[in-house]
Amino acid sequence: MQKKVTRIIKEKINPILQEHYGSAEITGINEGVIKVKFLGACSSCPAAQNTLEDTVKTILMEEMPEVKDVVLDTSVSEDLIDMAKKILNKEK
Repeated sequence: MQKKVTRIIKEKINPILQEHYGSAEITGINEGVIKVKFLGACSSCPAAQNTLEDTVKTILMEEMPEVKDVVLDTSVSEDLIDMAKKILNKEK
């Protein structure tokens, strides 16, 4: 399932998101629910949830009937958290 989702994101979803200087990647699949993280300009866009629903979820569910849902992964990477801690602690 992951290979097919990755192919659909690469071939059908990312070209649309790249028009707005963004992209998407899979961060997990569990029991038919796909977690997607937005990258680039899409990661901080106020319309990210709408883009998820109107574009990403629609395309994935049309292409793959076995997909039950598509959810937005808004987690922050550990590297970013570590960098923020160093800045707050004034470390180099």
